[in-house]
Amino acid sequence: MTFPVIVNLAIALAVCFLLYRMQASHMSFTKRVFAGLGLGVVLGAGLQAVYGATAPEVAATNAWLDVVGSGYVKLLQMIVIPLIMVSIVQAILKLRDAASLGKISTLTIGILILTTIVAATIGIAMAKLFGLSAVGLVPDAAEAARGVYLQGNQAAAQDISLPSMLLSFIPANPFLDMTGARKTSTIAVVVFAIFIGISAVGIAAKKPDVFQQFSNFVHVAHVIVMRMVTLVLRLTPFGVFALMAKVVAGSSIHDILSLLSFVVASYCALALMFCVHLAMVSGAGLNPWRYVKKIFPVLAFAFTSRTSAGSIPMSVATQTSRLGTPEGIANFAASFGATIGQNGCAGIYPAMLAVMIAPTVGIDPFTASFLLPLLAIVAFGSIGVAGVGGGATFAALIVLSALDLPVALAGLLISVEPLIDMGRTALNVSGSIAAGSVTSRVLGETDMRVFDSDAEVNLDSEEQAV
Repeated sequence: MTFPVIVNLAIALAVCFLLYRMQASHMSFTKRVFAGLGLGVVLGAGLQAVYGATAPEVAATNAWLDVVGSGYVKLLQMIVIPLIMVSIVQAILKLRDAASLGKISTLTIGILILTTIVAATIGIAMAKLFGLSAVGLVPDAAEAARGVYLQGNQAAAQDISLPSMLLSFIPANPFLDMTGARKTSTIAVVVFAIFIGISAVGIAAKKPDVFQQFSNFVHVAHVIVMRMVTLVLRLTPFGVFALMAKVVAGSSIHDILSLLSFVVASYCALALMFCVHLAMVSGAGLNPWRYVKKIFPVLAFAFTSRTSAGSIPMSVATQTSRLGTPEGIANFAASFGATIGQNGCAGIYPAMLAVMIAPTVGIDPFTASFLLPLLAIVAFGSIGVAGVGGGATFAALIVLSALDLPVALAGLLISVEPLIDMGRTALNVSGSIAAGSVTSRVLGETDMRVFDSDAEVNLDSEEQAV
C-alpha cells in the first residue's frame, strides 16, 4: 500500500468517525444520510482531481471503500428474504381476509405496471425532444465488447414469454429461491410466504391452539428480523458515503461529455417521472413535500448502491414508520416493486434505446405502428426484471429482441451506464414506495398521524425502527 493510498484512507476514516460522532450525538437520520452523500461526493471529486479517474491510487482507494459500500449492500441483501418471509406471513395472519390480500396485490401490481407505461412514454418524448439517435455512432473497444456480450444474451431474452414468466413466479424449490438464484426469486419467495400465511389462517378455526403457537412464533421471528433491520440501517450514512465516493472518483468526465445529450435526456425523463409519482401521491391526499422529505434517505441509498432489491428493508422501514403505510402493504409494494414495473430500468431506459436504435435499420420510431407495440412490450417486459445490477440490460434485451432491433448497439452506452443507472434505480424505488402509498390510501389504511408527524426514525434506541 503506497503512501498516497494511506492518506486517502485516513481521510475516509476521518469522515467515518465524523459520521459516527453525528450518530452518537443523536443527529437525525436524514441529516446523517445527507452528510454521507455530500462528503462522498467531495472525497470522490477530490480523488479524481488529484490523481485522475484511472490512476492506480484511485483504484486502490476504491477497493477499500468498496469494503464499506458493497459490504453494507450485502448486509441489506442478507436480510431481504427473512424480512419478506416473516413480514408477509405476519401481515396475512393479521388480515385473515383473502379478499383484502387480493385487493392489495391487484392495486399494487396494477399501479407498478401502469406507471411503467407512463415512464416509457416520457422516455420516448425525451428521446424525440433531444433528437437522440444511434445512427453514426462508432463503438470503441469496450463498447464493442459490450455489444458482443449483449448479443450472446439475446437468445435468453427471446425465449421469454408471458406464460413462462408467470411460471417462473411459482417456487418449485422455495429454498433455492431464498438464495436469490433466479431473476424472479424475490416474487417466488413472496408467493411462498403467501401460501404459508393462507395455510395458517386456514387452520385458525379448526386448530386454534396450533394457530396461536404459530402466530406467536412468527411474531417472535418478526421482532428479531426487524431488530436486524435496525442494526443494518444504522450503517446507512457510512454505506452511502463510501458508495458515492467510489462512483465519483471512478467516473470519466470525457465519457460523460461524449454522451452528454443522452445523460441529460435520461435525467430529464427520470425527473419528470418522479414528478408523476408526486402527483399520484398528492392526488391520494398526501402532502408531496412532506412525502419527499420522508423518503429521501431511501432514494439516496438506491441512487448510490444501484440495487432495488437491496433497498427493500429500508423501503419497508420508511413506509411503515414514516409514511404510515401498514406493514403488509409496504412489504408487497417493496417486494413486487423490486422485480415488477421498474419505472427507470424497465420503462424509460428500454423505450429510449428502442427509439434511438430504430433509425439504424430504417424504421421511423415516431409512428403509431412502432410506438404502440413498443409500449405493450415494455409493459410485458417489466414483469420479472431483476432488482439488482443488470436488470435494465435484461429489460432492454427483451424489448429490442421483440422489436427485432440490433441489440449490440446498446453497448454504445456502456461508458455512462453507471451514472444513469443510479438515477434509474432511485426512480424504481420511488415508484414502489408511491405504489404502496397510493394503495394504502385507496384502501383507507394509511395512518395519517404517522405521516403528519415530524418525528425521525430512531435507529439508536433499543426499540424497533419500524
